[in-house]
Amino acid sequence: MDILAFIHWNVSPEIFTLGPLQVRWYGLLFALGFLFGYNHGEKMFKHENIDPKWLESLFIYLIVATIVGARLGHVFFYGWDYYSQHPIEILYVWQGGLASHGGVLGIIIAMILWSRNVSKRSILWVLDRVVVPSIFVAALIRFGNLMNSEIYGVETTLPWGFIFERNHETVAKHPTQIYESLSYLLTFGVMLYMYWKTKAKDYQGMLVGVFFIMVFTARFFVEFIKEDQEAFEATMSLNMGQWLSIPFIIIGIVLIVLAIRKGPVYYKNLEVKEVKGKK
Repeated sequence: MDILAFIHWNVSPEIFTLGPLQVRWYGLLFALGFLFGYNHGEKMFKHENIDPKWLESLFIYLIVATIVGARLGHVFFYGWDYYSQHPIEILYVWQGGLASHGGVLGIIIAMILWSRNVSKRSILWVLDRVVVPSIFVAALIRFGNLMNSEIYGVETTLPWGFIFERNHETVAKHPTQIYESLSYLLTFGVMLYMYWKTKAKDYQGMLVGVFFIMVFTARFFVEFIKEDQEAFEATMSLNMGQWLSIPFIIIGIVLIVLAIRKGPVYYKNLEVKEVKGKK
């Protein structure tokens, strides 16, 4: 196949440099994602007549949990051999190294704390709402990975293969960042429809269950054509990303089944009311 049929990718990860300050596409897309998440969360809270002050604290919990969780996920899931010998570098977030599975776990832990300290509602209630804008943030982050020329796939002969020239690649590779981003945008569309057009948000765990299944099933299959992130994965039948995705898929199925069995749950003045007989 003519090499000109492929996409030669040599985009700089930096938008501009101002003295020691570097403004990078990854950071910009990350920030835009959180800005969108806040604005969409504002609309959701207004729609449900929820105290807007809750959103402010929720946003802080989410930002801290996402960054800390994703960083620690990378450290423990992918780089413990190195970071156990260089613990101070765990703090060097600007050098790269964030794991989405760790980010999800961080968010879950943070939402447990937020539910206990602020809303006094079920953890599933807040997760059902957080996952809607969060998946759009994830889609933007994957585009940030594309701008960084990182986390791409194995060699391909498909015409949309990317030759990542900044990494001195000479053959086309699967742009798995785009594959994942598109799957996340599809999930985002499903989440929007379920939240705004159905009663799914009243079935605690329904939205987060669908989120887990769609996101991590897509991640599981994309990993088959993604290059290993760490050398130790070469000897594994399934790579680390796939093994970490399986529990989330199972949990998603369980959450949907339990949500349907329990039926809708409504909150009023912080008191929970279960509606029986409506399955």
